[in-house]
Amino acid sequence: MPSNSDHTDSPGVDLKKHWSDPIVSRFLRLAASGWVPASLFQKPLPRKEQRAARSGKLDIEIVSHCWQYSHFLIYQLSSLALFPPTKATVTMTVYYNGEDTRTAAVLDFFAKQQVPGVTWNWCELPKESLYRRAIGRNQAALATKADWIWFTDCDLMFREQCIDQLAEQLQGRNDSLVFPLRERITSLLEDDDPMLNFDPQDLRVIDIDDSLFVEQTRDRATGPLQIAHGDIARAGGYCDSLAYYQKPAASWCKAHEDRAFRWLLGTRGEPLDIPGVYRIRHISKGRYTGSKLNTQIRSSVRKATDKH
Repeated sequence: MPSNSDHTDSPGVDLKKHWSDPIVSRFLRLAASGWVPASLFQKPLPRKEQRAARSGKLDIEIVSHCWQYSHFLIYQLSSLALFPPTKATVTMTVYYNGEDTRTAAVLDFFAKQQVPGVTWNWCELPKESLYRRAIGRNQAALATKADWIWFTDCDLMFREQCIDQLAEQLQGRNDSLVFPLRERITSLLEDDDPMLNFDPQDLRVIDIDDSLFVEQTRDRATGPLQIAHGDIARAGGYCDSLAYYQKPAASWCKAHEDRAFRWLLGTRGEPLDIPGVYRIRHISKGRYTGSKLNTQIRSSVRKATDKH
């Protein structure tokens, strides 16, 4: 059974926008591009020689968010059930909100699945805190007891040998940040793709069709591929020193804080050749808010950019 961390006791969330918010947002994006020294914002983090270089059976926490993406989350959680770790223990943390009933149904189903080496950890947040992904990531980072913490999205899967090979390659290492060198991805799937449709009344552990995925190489620790050292996470959180990225929001926020996180750490991450990293890509974002026309425009831009 999972440990349910309920953080919904904040009905008085202040969503008022300050006149300076657009300026701060732009400044932080420029700063994270290297225009400003990170030392002006980030308190000193443990130096390399101060970080534990653990060996043996490592404890890895995976942190994911889900808002209206249950059709992805079911594959993510299924991947751990189908390919349970043997050389590491995993705490699978998912931030969600109960108003997303399909996601809640998926979490309820997996709470009943006993998977060797895996502890389920569901954390409910107010929607306004869920919309700013850095808030949950920061809570998890500051509180984690793991040796390493993998910040990811619910469209990523950990298939055969993924966690075990990660654990092997992390033996005795104390890098601040690592990432998978390769991942296998789908094309941008349409809304009516059979892969993205499931019956919430008939939930089950499901696998993907491997033939739908192609391999690509990564050159940095992007948003769903950031694996941070536990000592670093506990000391610095996830952009804990940047108050703007810890403010709740009225709608889903683009995750500019991912680049800021790497900027504060002073690294793009060290690549590790890990198998079994799969990611589903979708033409229309379930988390988009606003009019149908707005969603269609944003989806069209994604499709055109992908083809380009």
